[in-house]
Amino acid sequence: QVQLVESGGGLVQAGGSLRLSCAASGSIVSIDAMGWYRQAPGKQRELVAFISSGGSTVYADSVKGRFTISRDNAKNTVYLGMNSLKPEDTAVYYCKAASVRLVFNTYHDYWGQGTQVTVSS
Repeated sequence: QVQLVESGGGLVQAGGSLRLSCAASGSIVSIDAMGWYRQAPGKQRELVAFISSGGSTVYADSVKGRFTISRDNAKNTVYLGMNSLKPEDTAVYYCKAASVRLVFNTYHDYWGQGTQVTVSS
């Protein structure tokens, strides 16, 4: 079994910064891509940023230039640095690990439980 544990959410004023972390643990051989989605009240879950095992990144237009995604492959951990936060960034942020290769050569996607980020104006 694989678990994703997120941390780093909280309450911050507009213009402030936060750093989210997500660590994957379990019978993991490798993880193809890791990233973050978010879901605000009454809205659909949306992609924030993703990073491949080789370091290629994808960002939502709304966060480009403000958020930075990185990962530590040895620790199966992904980070999201968030600067210049805006009230519209308020959401539950979910970590996702995609195409996780397990010890029996099976592949699965996994989600974290979510962490709340609230940006006050």
